[in-house]
Amino acid sequence: MPAGTGAALVVGAGDATGGAIARAFAREGLTACITRRARHLDELQALAASIEADGGKARAFGVDARDEAETAALFETIEKEVGPLEVCVFNIGANVRFPITEMTDQVYRKVWEMAAYAGFLAGREAARVMSPRGRGTIIFTGATAAVRGGSGFAAFAGAKHALRALSQSMARELGPKGIHVAHVVIDGAIDSAFIREMLPDADERRARDALLVPGEIAKNYVWLHKQHRSAWTHELDLRPWCETW
Repeated sequence: MPAGTGAALVVGAGDATGGAIARAFAREGLTACITRRARHLDELQALAASIEADGGKARAFGVDARDEAETAALFETIEKEVGPLEVCVFNIGANVRFPITEMTDQVYRKVWEMAAYAGFLAGREAARVMSPRGRGTIIFTGATAAVRGGSGFAAFAGAKHALRALSQSMARELGPKGIHVAHVVIDGAIDSAFIREMLPDADERRARDALLVPGEIAKNYVWLHKQHRSAWTHELDLRPWCETW
């Protein structure tokens, strides 16, 4: 595949990790295709415009990742209008905290749909378009909850455990077909607008590199995509130097 051709899809692109990943792959010459639900389309278009202002290529799509028809149509559009999909990053979080006795069916189901079911849809469609070409990279963004269920995080942990299992099965099935599937455990707080609102000491943490920096996370995603198949990484954990684990 010539350098600078093809597409990199980021499902769940926001102001932090997803946006940084999109920018990183655009700098590699791929067209960054970024998605969130339609109500966030203005924000996505602003991100796409920023990527293009920096010399990259980008397309914004308002898609509900939990909708099978919308997801399938997205991949079809990218293949037809943008180019061959070289990278697919599933980056939806859905981190919520509820005591188990207060957890509603609606909350549990929604978290599962966002963080697990939507990952299945994206992974399946990516596999369908990549398999005939015998190449491509599929990366799932995981979390601490993917390997350890914390108190109050039953819904989030259940969904992220499921996503990790999906990535393992896909890696074993698709690796022999030339497709690199990786799962990244993000173990720690990410420097983002959400975290800055939630943590009173966010500025102090940032000053001593105690928050995960989105741009540094993104570098690892590009590295995973560039790995030679003789030494593929399936699971990678990223955390600040001072994180307790």
